[in-house]
Amino acid sequence: MADIQGDMDKLCVNTIRMLAVDMVEAANSGHPGMPLGAATMAYVLWERYLKHNPANPRWADRDRFILSAGHGSALLYALLHLTGYDLTLNDLKAFRQWESKTAGHPEYGLCPGVEATTGPLGQGFAMGVGMAAAEKHLAGRLNRPGQTIVDHYTYAIVSDGDLMEGVASEAASLAATLGLGKLIYLYDDNKISIEGGTDLAFTEDVGGRFEAYGWQVLRVDQGDDVEAIMTAIDAARAETARPSLVMVRTHIGCGSPKQDSASAHGEPLGAEAAQATRACFGWPSDPFHIPPEVLSHLRQARERGRQAEDQWQQTLAAYMQAHPEDGRQYAAWLKGQLPPGWREALPVFDPADKPVATRVASGQVINALAPVVGNLLGGSADLAPSTKTVIKGSGDLRGKGADCGRNVHFGVREHAMGAMVNGMALHGGLIPYGATFFVFSDFMRPALRLAALMQTKSIFVFTHDSLGVGEDGPTHQPVEHLMALRVMPGFRVVRPADANETAQAWALALTSDGPTALVLSRQNLPILDPRAYPIASGVAAGGYVLSEESKALKLILIATGAEVHLALAAQKALQDQGLGARVVSLPCWEVFAQQPREYRDKVLPPACKARLAIEAGASLGWERWVGDGGAVVGVDRFGASAPGGKVLANYGFNLDNVVARAQALLG
Repeated sequence: MADIQGDMDKLCVNTIRMLAVDMVEAANSGHPGMPLGAATMAYVLWERYLKHNPANPRWADRDRFILSAGHGSALLYALLHLTGYDLTLNDLKAFRQWESKTAGHPEYGLCPGVEATTGPLGQGFAMGVGMAAAEKHLAGRLNRPGQTIVDHYTYAIVSDGDLMEGVASEAASLAATLGLGKLIYLYDDNKISIEGGTDLAFTEDVGGRFEAYGWQVLRVDQGDDVEAIMTAIDAARAETARPSLVMVRTHIGCGSPKQDSASAHGEPLGAEAAQATRACFGWPSDPFHIPPEVLSHLRQARERGRQAEDQWQQTLAAYMQAHPEDGRQYAAWLKGQLPPGWREALPVFDPADKPVATRVASGQVINALAPVVGNLLGGSADLAPSTKTVIKGSGDLRGKGADCGRNVHFGVREHAMGAMVNGMALHGGLIPYGATFFVFSDFMRPALRLAALMQTKSIFVFTHDSLGVGEDGPTHQPVEHLMALRVMPGFRVVRPADANETAQAWALALTSDGPTALVLSRQNLPILDPRAYPIASGVAAGGYVLSEESKALKLILIATGAEVHLALAAQKALQDQGLGARVVSLPCWEVFAQQPREYRDKVLPPACKARLAIEAGASLGWERWVGDGGAVVGVDRFGASAPGGKVLANYGFNLDNVVARAQALLG
């Protein structure tokens, strides 16, 4: 029996290998080396351990599998097809082609069974940490003795390149600190990078590094040793307090003439080498060959998955009967539904109160929403006292014991934080946020971009939004950041003008189907009167007429954030001179641009060419709203160290300059 199983294992592994080779050859593009080398450990994981249901790729309690080494996508597509996902052989034959499900790197939402968009190395590693953190949090909050409804692992295959990336180091450190014992990564240790052997630039003791982080490190000396891989995964699953790294010594391009060479990485083998690889594995010459017994064997995953999900559904039904309130809440979380009354929980700020920074207002909004929106959680990159992102009284997500609170301490790890927020969002059931100073969004750019690509419901809270940071100087004063994020497709950037716009900005983020950045002030700002201004509907529309002109319209002042108040002051000064000026608050360009033209033309009448934009950031891009006849009071150089008000005034954000610029537009 053991020999039969061994023969079947070998046949399945070689089927996976050759499907990957055939995909790359058919496309004349791709990465055959990684699938050839890592096929055995991937097969063992999927065949022996992975809890999943090909008929329902979104089953809540499935194990998560991430191919962090996303260039090896052909490996994942072969597994998905063979185990019975909605991915046909024709889809495999269309690898890397126009409108194919089988893109060059795995894309979330495009191909069923792909848990995360990967390719930029290290991102999958860090997103997996976020997924495991989400599992730990939900399990700790929901599970009851004898009624475990959240109980799954997060697996990934990671590469040398993943482990060289800084984001992986950040995430690995935090994963151990959080005690993510159900996080298991298989390391494709093939010792080859694009430029040659990894000894060119990567000579560290990887196992020692991860042990120092606090991971369990296991080693498999032969990448095709099925029993050794199983023994290692068993040991990883038995360790409940630490994440595990299974170092599997593999050979890139295994079985091909290019084995153990850099040339096996990112280009087709070529017809001659592909034929030699077939000969090595005793494989037929016809491409995309799948032995019937292999398909029958691997398609058993469908029945195992159905049974596993059915059993979970029974457990869930018993749980909902015993704990109906928690059960209904969990079901709503999984569906992405917001609870009744959440809008009513949003605070309304009184203009009679003292001015308040929008970062402070945001903290009050978070704590007003948290008791109602029970799946809202997040934290800051060691800046919570400044970003005001602590959920009071909810506890922390910690590594020891059953600590599963809603506050996540990411440490000074902005990049990992961004990727982990994406991972939490991808996991499902949670509305995660991560916070830092706006200037440090630079550290997070790759994760922000992936959030936009995947359209995850990730919320990024960025405070200290402008030159108003003051004495900390140009290293901490964002200038180009607003525009840099606004040009990213599918990403919402919201810069509210006051506390009440901030509350509505949170509403916009909670109802968005994709990622949102809330860009908030350090300095105190006056509170706008929600009875006098259409703030709620205006922010929901992305932009609105905040203050109408009192005389015939001659000029439109357009602003965001703190500068809205400067626009209001300038409007008054201009109207005192008999000039009709309108103030438009434009907190979210992306949402405003999606409004019907009729609405946009009502806010910004095309006939009024005199338009002055006022924003403490780069002026590039504002021509979209001010047109050829307009101008911008912006910041096109780095900041300076001085009190914030002084810096802003010296950079032109003062009443005299704004009025003079407006008058110049009117001739």
